[in-house]
Amino acid sequence: MGAGPPFRNPVRVVVAPNPYKGSLGAPAAAAALACGVRDVLHDAEVVELPVADGGEGTVEALVAARGGELVTVRVRGPLGDPVDATFGVIDGGRTAVVELAAASGLPLLAPERRDPRITSTFGFGELLEAARRRGVRRIIAGIGGSATNDAGAGLGQALGYRLLDDAGRELPPGGSALARLARIEAAGVDPAWGDVEVQVAVDVTNPLTGPEGASAVYGPQKGATPEMIAELDAALARFGEVAGHGIADLPGAGAAGGAGAGLVRFLGARLTRGAPLVVEASGLDAALPGAFAVLTGEGRVDAQTAYGKGPVEVARRARAAGVPAVLIAGSRGPGWEAVLAEGVAFVEALVPDGDAAAVADAEARAPELLRAAAARACRRLLG
Repeated sequence: MGAGPPFRNPVRVVVAPNPYKGSLGAPAAAAALACGVRDVLHDAEVVELPVADGGEGTVEALVAARGGELVTVRVRGPLGDPVDATFGVIDGGRTAVVELAAASGLPLLAPERRDPRITSTFGFGELLEAARRRGVRRIIAGIGGSATNDAGAGLGQALGYRLLDDAGRELPPGGSALARLARIEAAGVDPAWGDVEVQVAVDVTNPLTGPEGASAVYGPQKGATPEMIAELDAALARFGEVAGHGIADLPGAGAAGGAGAGLVRFLGARLTRGAPLVVEASGLDAALPGAFAVLTGEGRVDAQTAYGKGPVEVARRARAAGVPAVLIAGSRGPGWEAVLAEGVAFVEALVPDGDAAAVADAEARAPELLRAAAARACRRLLG
């Protein structure tokens, strides 16, 4: 590890962790890490900037990092039941942060109720509309964890689009109905959407259909049988034909049961890699210059962490700013060393490698163990 920047008075340390799944959200993790920093660097200025990848925890992280506001609205759940869904408003009201899972997510349905032929993203469309009505000019949307396979048809209908069959009848909710889609009409859409930029955080590159498409890859976890998968894939293919403009083949079009494609078709959205989008929105770049170090982390670090996860995005930006980055991992899995080539100075783990029995204990004691790990990291940085 190269020498860190010269000491400032007070020393400034940035803590920018991902959520630690199964134990702590990113804001709580940042608070625990900050306590550990102050245990060693007593007068340190600690900047807490929780981050995420665009999946679960993105709203919570960005609202905490940017001092934003949480807004809760009642929308339709995946099967039409009312649910309370929360989104965030940051940047002085200019940007909204939304998660599809808040309105149309798999955890909202008991396993026996999951059926991607009829689940709908209508509630997610209602959530998007509620955000727009706040007067925002940009929406950051995380679309992981969906219970749906409707290509975002439901969200389009919630925004005022009409999805019609050959007889001019409105299609019912769900992915299977798209097999009868004949045309899409936009007369009911509020023209104010034309003034809103929509960026979608996606960490998959699946197209809409085919062996790597939404139905084949993600359908089974949403309750789809092999027969359902074939039915849904054909229905999404029909949506792709009617939507046109090559939307079906866009990398990420198959994300969230095809909601990636629907967001492009209905809102002109831009599909963007999740970690860079969210980390940039957190304000990390402005906090790095002159910092002594940055502490980041997540629950499990392995070979996949180097492929677009939040902690590595933090480390890359820290390296560009000449600031050493330390990754505080709940545990280390095979291939964790790959992060060392991405700007991570070293990895500090809460449990010994290979000690699976210790993971559950670590999750239960996460705040205490993160604090201790941050203190160890700071002592090591001081040499």
